[in-house]
Amino acid sequence: MFGRITTISLIVIALLGAAIVDFPAVAKFVGLKQDFKIREGLDLQGGTQLVYQTDLSKVAAADQANAAQGVVEVIDRRVNALGVTEPSIQKTRDNSRVIVELPGIKNIDEAIKLIGETAQLEFREGIEGKSLKDGKFNSENYDDWQDVGLTGAHFSKAEVQFKQGQTAVVSEPEISIQFDAEGRKIFADVTGRNVNKPLAIFLDKKLLSAPNVNEKIDSESAVITGNFDLKSAKTLAIQLNAGALPVPITLVSQNNIGATLGTEAVQKSVVAGILGLLLVMLFMWIYYRLPGFLASLALVFYAMLTIAIFIAVPVTLTLAGIAGFILSIGMAIDANILIFERMKEELRSGAPLISAIDTGFNRAWSSIRDSNFSSLITAMILYYFGSGLIRGFAVTLGIGILVSMFTALTVTHTILRGVAGTSLKNKLGWWAGGVKG
Repeated sequence: MFGRITTISLIVIALLGAAIVDFPAVAKFVGLKQDFKIREGLDLQGGTQLVYQTDLSKVAAADQANAAQGVVEVIDRRVNALGVTEPSIQKTRDNSRVIVELPGIKNIDEAIKLIGETAQLEFREGIEGKSLKDGKFNSENYDDWQDVGLTGAHFSKAEVQFKQGQTAVVSEPEISIQFDAEGRKIFADVTGRNVNKPLAIFLDKKLLSAPNVNEKIDSESAVITGNFDLKSAKTLAIQLNAGALPVPITLVSQNNIGATLGTEAVQKSVVAGILGLLLVMLFMWIYYRLPGFLASLALVFYAMLTIAIFIAVPVTLTLAGIAGFILSIGMAIDANILIFERMKEELRSGAPLISAIDTGFNRAWSSIRDSNFSSLITAMILYYFGSGLIRGFAVTLGIGILVSMFTALTVTHTILRGVAGTSLKNKLGWWAGGVKG
């Protein structure tokens, strides 16, 4: 009994959560001001796709992945400065290209110009009364710091290393940086006159870090310390390398997608999804009658929950992604068909209704598990080896499969058991030869 109450509570909570995310009126009714929206991909919203070729000829093979990732980081910072909503920036597996998708972008020429510029890393010292107040850090504004002539041109490499803690157990990540001969001389002069003061590091005129100078550093290497965790230290090292590694990029492809095409595609896809859902529900209702109707209710819950997950994750929905979702609708009802056929066998053998329901679910589980797990493996392979639209299809298909297993094995089962305890129980199994007990 306790288990059933827990299951019903979980279903009710999931249903309410899905309704809040899917329907703005429900969110407003419960007092939420957040506006939940589906994130639309480039092919739905319209915009521009840019493909850049990276020149890694002067980069050591071991550093090429970080160099390409550094380009991604720099482009991401620049695109965000344009105010582009949900851009997609990714490198190919061989690091040879960077693909930039800019949904809703209007001034494409400005975007191309900004993205194509070479990353600029700079070290700048503080100005009292602007970036400094009583010798302490006071501003992140680029113009409040003074140029010292030390840029990425004098910079060799940044690596994450670990500083051993006093307990000899805890280690803290820090970043080791290296300069060429000229950079070493400039760095020595700068640190010599800024002891006990911050020295700012800017990438594309945006502050990355402003560590305090503890002493004059006359060396080809230095260490940036701070409150880094491993992730933030790696990110900063990649950003620093992005300003130093010679990775020119060349625009090799530009595709413009109109918003009208996206709107038409969305409308047709929505119509296709609704028709597909209704046809599946109609088939279940005609063939299985009351159990089919109850399974259709679970299917509506499935659609609501899946869309809510798409919004909450969030999943960038593309045409391929919508296709994956529509495909998962058919797979969602497949589990119910297997269960109902097992129930039919039990009822025809004379088993009581409740027993037939439970046994039907138990016997169908192995088939449902194997088919869905095989599909999940396929989705994971598509996601891992694919890119762009293929990944979108794999994500929506994978989420749809997981949610369909939950709705079929939990929601449908709970609804059937609930109806089996009412006066409608005789209608649950008449198509299988009647109900006993």
